[in-house]
Amino acid sequence: DAAERSVARALALRTEAEAASAGGAGELKTVRARSREIAADLDTVVSTAHGTEVARAEHRLRLEQLAEHALEEFGVEADALIAEYGPEVPVPVIGDEAALPSRYDRGAAERRAADAQRQLDRLGKVNPLALEEYEALTERHAFLATQLDDLRKTRRDLLMVVKEVDDRVQEVFASAYADTAREFEGLFAQLFPGGGAGRLLLTEPGNLLTSGIEIEARPPGKRVKRLSLLSGGERSLTAIAYLFAIFKARPSPFYVLDEVEAALDDSNMQRLLLIFDELQENSQLIVITHQRRTMEAGDALYGVTMRGDGVSAVISQRVREPA
Repeated sequence: DAAERSVARALALRTEAEAASAGGAGELKTVRARSREIAADLDTVVSTAHGTEVARAEHRLRLEQLAEHALEEFGVEADALIAEYGPEVPVPVIGDEAALPSRYDRGAAERRAADAQRQLDRLGKVNPLALEEYEALTERHAFLATQLDDLRKTRRDLLMVVKEVDDRVQEVFASAYADTAREFEGLFAQLFPGGGAGRLLLTEPGNLLTSGIEIEARPPGKRVKRLSLLSGGERSLTAIAYLFAIFKARPSPFYVLDEVEAALDDSNMQRLLLIFDELQENSQLIVITHQRRTMEAGDALYGVTMRGDGVSAVISQRVREPA
């Protein structure tokens, strides 16, 4: 019994000791956490104090530099500057010359300084070569302006030349067209006797530079005027009339014709030969043909034949002596 009581008492003491130890550990943990917080606060305070001291040192150094700069640059001591331009001295209102000087407002001055800085940033960096570049660009601009004036003058001169050429072309074309149209009407009536009529028409009479020419042909006994409705021989005669009208309107020393009468019958060929006779009075005709009647109307014949050895040879025969 005594031993059991002793053991129970020892267990109770042990429990009390463990409870006391647990409470001490909790308090120790709390103390340590508080110690860490105080240490962090101390570090912050030390850092702030150190930063403040550094800033104060920088401000003092800056003030000393400004004082030295004012003394060296302007010959004015810091006390004189403070007395004349200090915070308590009224300053003029920037932007309003009529307003009375007022007490220095650092916030307003900072806002004006920030606005001025933004405007300065908007202007960009200062280019020390701007004057030289401006002079070079001015010289270049003057050169280009001179070149532009020369080009405009040249353009005006060219337009005048083009107008003169256009006027001359229109004049020559109008004269040639009038002569050709007159000759065409006479030749068409000669190639289509018995009431045939033909004429030349301009597609754009008001603009001779772009106008085309249409041929209106009406053989005797027909009402059609379009060339596509004529027969092959009639189209050939109409083309011959137009071609020879050009020849007669603007004569040439000689003409070369290649089988122009291939699609003509005997009566139409006879009329064509009469026109050949008219052209022979002032020009020389070289006609390539297979028609006997055309050969008989010529003054001289030239042909190509093949000899027995297979070599081509040119032969000639004078039909009649020139007058």
